[in-house]
Amino acid sequence: MADPFHAYDIRGIVDESVTEELAYRVGRAYCRLFTPIRVIVARDMRPSSHPLSEALISGLRLGGCAVVDLGLASTDMLYLAVITSGVDGGFMVTASHNPAAYNGIKVVGRRAVPMGLGSGLERIEALMATSRPFPTVPFQAALEGRDFLEEYADLLLGMVDTGALARVPLVIDAGNGMGGYVSTPILQRLGLASTNLFFEPDGTFPNHEANPLVAENRRALEAEVAGGNAAFGVGFDGDADRAFFVDGRGRFVNGDFMVGFLAETALASSPGAPITFCVRSSRFTADRIRALGGVPHMVKVGHAFAKRTMAEIGAPFGGEISGHYYYRMGDAWFDSGPLTLLRLLELMGRREETLETLLEPTRETFLSGEINSTVEPPEAVMAKVEQAYTGIGERITIDGLRIETGDWWFSVRLSNTEPLVRLNCEGRTPEIMANIRDEVLQLIRS
Repeated sequence: MADPFHAYDIRGIVDESVTEELAYRVGRAYCRLFTPIRVIVARDMRPSSHPLSEALISGLRLGGCAVVDLGLASTDMLYLAVITSGVDGGFMVTASHNPAAYNGIKVVGRRAVPMGLGSGLERIEALMATSRPFPTVPFQAALEGRDFLEEYADLLLGMVDTGALARVPLVIDAGNGMGGYVSTPILQRLGLASTNLFFEPDGTFPNHEANPLVAENRRALEAEVAGGNAAFGVGFDGDADRAFFVDGRGRFVNGDFMVGFLAETALASSPGAPITFCVRSSRFTADRIRALGGVPHMVKVGHAFAKRTMAEIGAPFGGEISGHYYYRMGDAWFDSGPLTLLRLLELMGRREETLETLLEPTRETFLSGEINSTVEPPEAVMAKVEQAYTGIGERITIDGLRIETGDWWFSVRLSNTEPLVRLNCEGRTPEIMANIRDEVLQLIRS
């Protein structure tokens, strides 16, 4: 059976590695280890999420921890509820963008700080692995329900200048995930004209998987935008903590480009601040941040690493190719798909530009996209690549290896969950990009 404990969360196939018994024991182990007083629990729309949530809540309450149950929610809604309520932590029952057979649990501490392997989740895994029974208790801690949707909308709208928003027609593909549920009150309040695709929450994903990073899952969105009068389109993943954009001609917009664009809004209120981006990002991103007066700061891939670094350096904004965009609220950081949509509308309104015109400076960037190679053992392959490029260019080792020269850069990283080596490249010309891509791939796969 596959281990459901991963770098950033608990996740696996329902009734195999992720069960109601597992969820219950997670709650009990969490209480024994961290002695929380009050936490918040939320769930997505998957058929398995309700029973998993009930089992988790039972484990928490029998462990002595009071629970606030948000019911149906997006992951960013859970984050904001934890941040604004001052509770000890939160749990989101979701498998995010994974197919319908999967489910899992995202765990956060105070101020929605992610709990992953190395920051607490490994302690829960270790305690559960002992198989020791949890003590019986004579009572369950308190349980209360809370409807947070309208307050959530208030919080997001309070983080943008609603008077500056571009009032343009758009297409939104929620992929039958939580994006439609949480976007509806925001759209209604703003009176935005939108064509809404697959807004009905349905965890069986009858139309396409809720992972817009995969091209086939964007087909309906791209076609609707390209065939109509929409200014652009946005797709949310299953739990709506990520957003993916296509321009007015239905062309996909790279997430690292979006980081460079959206840095402008953050730097307008925090001049000279650091802005974070992941090691897979185009040079355009760092160049754009510098041009806006900010300080580009490269970080390791993954929301737990990004948020930790942002807290250390006081960054108001950051993001990744993966569609995660991170925002500061007081002394807390969270990622949100719907807020990213609002920030883009604000930027377009202030600049009086379309997404296509914003994208013009990126037309001369030549990127490979991420190329995954299954190899055994991956560590040996990484060592081979490192040796081959010893003494060449600038070496960046915050996450795998990134080599930069004046004409090109490449990044190679190991997957956290599979025997994969991930490659990203950029070249000054298409030919230069293709040459370095093929050269590194030959090393990886030979």
